[in-house]
Amino acid sequence: MQTVFSMRKPYAIAAILCLAAVQGIAQIPLLDNPARSIDKAEPVQYLYPEQLTLQSGQSTPVTLHFRIAQGLHINSHTPKDQFLIPTSLTIPAGSGVKLDAADYPAGVDYALPAAPKTKLNVYTGDFAIQARLTAAPGDHLVQAKLHYQACDETQCMPPRTANVAMDVIAK
Repeated sequence: MQTVFSMRKPYAIAAILCLAAVQGIAQIPLLDNPARSIDKAEPVQYLYPEQLTLQSGQSTPVTLHFRIAQGLHINSHTPKDQFLIPTSLTIPAGSGVKLDAADYPAGVDYALPAAPKTKLNVYTGDFAIQARLTAAPGDHLVQAKLHYQACDETQCMPPRTANVAMDVIAK
């Protein structure tokens, strides 16, 4: 005579194997899924300069260089719609360095394939911000911040803030 447990045993084993398979598949990164891969890469990279030497107490022009990952764009500093996130640079108070002014490049008009009549004002590829910095005497390790929102042709990532690490030496 067959017991209830022995009759259900094949079903229990099948259920355990299915759960293990599902768990294993969940661990595999979905590289071909743009919704997952777009958020993994660093969309904007600070290129240079890493070290700056300034005259202390004097507003000094500095050019900060950035690169946007291929296939992505970010809103310019002056997007055409008030609901879009503008790109902006800040330096935290108390860092010994003050951002006197920042001149952002003009963005380029860009139309998404899904809405060709709607023009966005964006940055792509490499871009530079012309900043004016004033520093107190000394060596300052500054963590400036670049706030932006990156998008591809079909979706946007949540807004991000990238660290812009600079060693500012003011003499």
